[in-house]
Amino acid sequence: MKQLFKYFKSGVYALGMAAILALNPANADTTTEGPAPDFALKNNSGKNLRLSEFRGEVVMINFWASWCAPCRQEMPLLEELYSQYQPMGFTILGVNVEEDSSKAKQMLRDIPVSFPILFDNNSKVSKLYNVVAMPSTVLVDRNGNVRYLHQGYKPGYEDAYQQQVRALIRE
Repeated sequence: MKQLFKYFKSGVYALGMAAILALNPANADTTTEGPAPDFALKNNSGKNLRLSEFRGEVVMINFWASWCAPCRQEMPLLEELYSQYQPMGFTILGVNVEEDSSKAKQMLRDIPVSFPILFDNNSKVSKLYNVVAMPSTVLVDRNGNVRYLHQGYKPGYEDAYQQQVRALIRE
């Protein structure tokens, strides 16, 4: 019975997030400003990583979940972006928002990435960044300021990501 409730709870959460995505007219990008809230989360090796450790680099924080179809679609494109721009001072922090990280780890076996994956099992960082849609992507400049926010994903968003990353690298 406990296991059944767990699946029911996960399903309700997934449906709720899908409804938020569908009803949210601002699924494209938004320009924003201000300091990016610092945080520390464990990565897939068990080591704590802190956002402030990446000061001086352009950082993309991508909030995702294994149950999110657009997240699965976007992940290989993020890997391409990371591979292309990482030598120029760019990194991606993939933040998984699920309570149980085993599903995320399984997804990463199916869709491997080389950028750091962090686990926000208690949703503290997701709440800190007011994440209301999956995926949500935040671009942070070299000075630690939030510059762009993308909610959701549709094919073609990666073109905007690429333009924004290039612009931030040039600054």
